[in-house]
Amino acid sequence: MARHTKAVCKLCRREGEKLFLKGRKCDTAKCSISRRPTPPGEHPYRRGRRSEYGMQLREKQKVKRFYGIQEKQFRRYFELAEKQKGNTGENLLILFERRLDNAVYLLRFGLSRPHGRQLVTHGHVRVNGRKCDIPSRLLKQGDKIELKGDKTKKAVKEGFGTTRGRDIPGWLSLDEESLEGLVAQLPTRDDVSITTEEQLIVEFSSK
Repeated sequence: MARHTKAVCKLCRREGEKLFLKGRKCDTAKCSISRRPTPPGEHPYRRGRRSEYGMQLREKQKVKRFYGIQEKQFRRYFELAEKQKGNTGENLLILFERRLDNAVYLLRFGLSRPHGRQLVTHGHVRVNGRKCDIPSRLLKQGDKIELKGDKTKKAVKEGFGTTRGRDIPGWLSLDEESLEGLVAQLPTRDDVSITTEEQLIVEFSSK
């Protein structure tokens, strides 16, 4: 599976906002956005206004990097969102929210979305009692998410101290004692935590 291996803090600086890719560091003064809010590169500022194409591209790249999705995956999600009823942009964001690695992060099992993805790919997560190592699995209403192994559970419980301030969205519920999560309902557009104009993404991807 393709993955980003370079400095992820540069991705936040490129998009001009926190994408929460480094876990605890993002909430401290060491966060790259706080220290160097300019885009990376030799010439961080460019003259002139950003073109319409540029704004559409940046929205798309921001969402991809926020959820850790590669281009080929993004195209598949967009095709699926187009086939569904309703607003394509909202459908697309809801599909991203339903990913297993995103739910693992939202349940506070992972310190960041990349960490949540790592827990899944390393086989530490079960869905409905069965091991699942596919981060892109789309969850359904009623799915149960739990951790596998006492060592993993112990490490996650120790990490709860640093994730205590993070709210769990209404479409998920968590039993902290047993470390079991439940998809109470499917997420809606209001549950999407990233600030984005999805219509710009649809316009870019429809070309």
